[in-house]
Amino acid sequence: MTAREALQTQLERGIATLGTVLPEGAVARLLDYRELLERWNSAYNLTAVRNADEQVARHLLDSLAIVPFVEGTTLADLGTGPGLPGIPLAIAEPAREVLMVDSNGKKVRFLREAIRSLKLTNGRALQSRVEDVEGTFDCITARAFASLADMLGWGGHLLAPGGVWLAMKGKHPAEELDGVPEGFTVEGIHVLTVPGVEGERHLVVIRRA
Repeated sequence: MTAREALQTQLERGIATLGTVLPEGAVARLLDYRELLERWNSAYNLTAVRNADEQVARHLLDSLAIVPFVEGTTLADLGTGPGLPGIPLAIAEPAREVLMVDSNGKKVRFLREAIRSLKLTNGRALQSRVEDVEGTFDCITARAFASLADMLGWGGHLLAPGGVWLAMKGKHPAEELDGVPEGFTVEGIHVLTVPGVEGERHLVVIRRA
């Protein structure tokens, strides 16, 4: 078994454990994305996760774990870094438009190359601070780049009325809940069990009134 075949087996088992159904060809594209990330990482330092097995678990499967909670036809991934969870989510649902936002120029250059080489026609990359982004989106994802209050303070204007904000957190953010601003309601906090990922993972689902 080649190294890629072993990673494919790990990824497919993880997807089955999560109960996620992906379109045809998605697994190959996810593995292509991981390889591209690994190639660029030596020069651009895009992720601290260097081990291939860990990248499958902590990047790909961790991103796919929130698929059941994603809604609507437009999504913005704020503070996306090298495209997490944005690129896996764009691969998982080709009909959904995904905008990936980061202020780091190196990461956005990588994103544009990933979108091009993976032929992600539903993906776009934008170099910007969150508070300067324009438009509204049915769904917003963010991987714990700030407290809930700060996230919504900087980017809450981007969430369409009735839209859902998915904040990916480690530990249960009990102490942050009081800071959720008016006009937003915490609908639920879900424990995520991600195959191959140790430690706590929580998803905070916030609805805009």
